[in-house]
Amino acid sequence: MNEPVLAVRQLCKHIKGRSIVDHVSFEIGEGEIVGFLGPNGAGKTTTIRMLVDLIKPTSGKVVICGHHVAKEPEKALRYVGCIVENPEMYSFMSGWQNLEHFAQMLDHADEARIREVTEIVQLEDRIHDKVKTYSLGMRQRLGIAQALLGRPKLLILDEPTNGLDPKGIKELRSFIRQLASDGLSLLISSHLLSEVQMLCDRVIIIDQGKVIASGKIDELIKQAAGHVHWVLGSRDAGVKLLSSDNRIKVLAGTESADDACGPIVTAMREELIPETVRRLVEHGIPVHAVHRAETTLEEMFLAMTERDTIA
Repeated sequence: MNEPVLAVRQLCKHIKGRSIVDHVSFEIGEGEIVGFLGPNGAGKTTTIRMLVDLIKPTSGKVVICGHHVAKEPEKALRYVGCIVENPEMYSFMSGWQNLEHFAQMLDHADEARIREVTEIVQLEDRIHDKVKTYSLGMRQRLGIAQALLGRPKLLILDEPTNGLDPKGIKELRSFIRQLASDGLSLLISSHLLSEVQMLCDRVIIIDQGKVIASGKIDELIKQAAGHVHWVLGSRDAGVKLLSSDNRIKVLAGTESADDACGPIVTAMREELIPETVRRLVEHGIPVHAVHRAETTLEEMFLAMTERDTIA
């Protein structure tokens, strides 16, 4: 079996007696695109910082390409490129000059490598223009070019689509897939779950410092409770009855659930529908329509974390 590019083993971080990251474990193989998701305060950013040795774990370990980050940081981190949100560049310099500047800090990042990464991110036509003339999407690509200078095996992207328009997001998605097809492994943190669903092979979801779900997106969605939309003659009475069954979750925070004229949206197993229809009718609540909807990654995430914001 091939050695994972990234192996995280029982990673913990305690700050002032509070558990920020609690026994987090996962792996990333060669050429995989893995989404790393979690609500605000879940411990996701703390985990990423420990992966790249910006903060030390309380316990556990991070191994990159066979090298223990805590024991061999230089050897481990030479295989990692990392970009957090908008990459910082010198706007008064050209893209090429920026890459030259960063290349001086690396071994074997010569002019030929700068040309190579420029071609990889498709900036050949604008690489000698000043960065202040670049669009946000071009700046993102230049940041990725910088991260690729050292020939990493793992690329960590934190909110890579932040601020991009739909065209820029589409271009970045295509570009990331190409990197993965060339064997680069990617760990992507993003709040755009529809993009994560289209882009990633697997996801890791953490909440309150713990991994609460991990696996292929389609398999996780199949395991999740399905969403059922109810159109009832008495909405308030229907919500009360549905909420009284601990096997059924009436979802809050969605447009449909908040709209007094719209359907009631629930998360429940499909086999409960006939029994629930009978209970509603027995309580004098007319059932006008029942519709089973396919669950999305975003709906599954919100159902798991019971929060409305993602970081």
